[in-house]
Amino acid sequence: MAKHFGHVPGVQVGSAFATRRALHDAGVHPPIQAGIHGTAAEGADSIVVNGGYPTDEDQGTVILYTGHGGLDQDKRVQVADQTLSDAGNAGLVRSELDGLPVRVTRGFRGDSAYSPKSGYRYDGLYRVDEHYPATANGYRVWMFKLTELDNDAPPTSAAVGDAGEEHGGPVATVTSTVQRQVRNTSIAQDIKRLYDHTCQMCGQRTTVAGGAGYSEGAHIKALGKPHHGPDVRSNVLCLCPTCHVRFDKGGLYLLDNLTVVDAGTGSALGILTRRKQHTIDVAYVRYHRELWASAGSAQPEQATLL
Repeated sequence: MAKHFGHVPGVQVGSAFATRRALHDAGVHPPIQAGIHGTAAEGADSIVVNGGYPTDEDQGTVILYTGHGGLDQDKRVQVADQTLSDAGNAGLVRSELDGLPVRVTRGFRGDSAYSPKSGYRYDGLYRVDEHYPATANGYRVWMFKLTELDNDAPPTSAAVGDAGEEHGGPVATVTSTVQRQVRNTSIAQDIKRLYDHTCQMCGQRTTVAGGAGYSEGAHIKALGKPHHGPDVRSNVLCLCPTCHVRFDKGGLYLLDNLTVVDAGTGSALGILTRRKQHTIDVAYVRYHRELWASAGSAQPEQATLL
């Protein structure tokens, strides 16, 4: 089933479900058995906390959740290493990197202090703060620290990969389905996947443990006040963290022909990488360039090719 990040419409926090099938039917957690619903490309949108691994630790607002793999289901002991290439584990890493929310459902086999006495209970949205290796029965496992989000905020939803048609208009506020406005709209996610997290400016692909790529969706004309840039594909770039910061702060800018220019030296660093599926609106390029030129940071008509 497609990933759906955020609350499921019509399902309130605290809703009870008798079985895993009921969770599936409601769209809260699609897998009937697996505890993680996720992939490396899209992220993980939901987990079930149900005492599946001895290393799990439920603290209520914070959950230390053990990744998938290597457990002897009968003896409940770890008998092999876990890997970050496992789809569920990789999905949680992607959700951490991209700031995607994860639905948490607790089951009756979990910590009695926080779990229902029977069946399953949807307990709202959490974020993945970090992941780190640990040891269980002499084997490596991957731990994920999840922290509860503000589940009193108005429920909204977004399906990653469903970017839809371009639409105008400003995006003024971040919703409860994402944690960082600049990086995590569904359109930004789509652009990052298009370039496989390879920076359009410097050509570098930043990776983390397990080989997962990390990039940031940069809006050319910034979202929110006072710029009111639209959240459309033609206003979004896939950049590495360094180029993103430099571009946002005027250290890099683009000419109309998409030449990347170092504002400090006026030197052209090359041509922006662009896939044929990705049209860039020169009006947003000019807005960004003129904004920083007016601040004394850029020289929009001067570029010496190195």
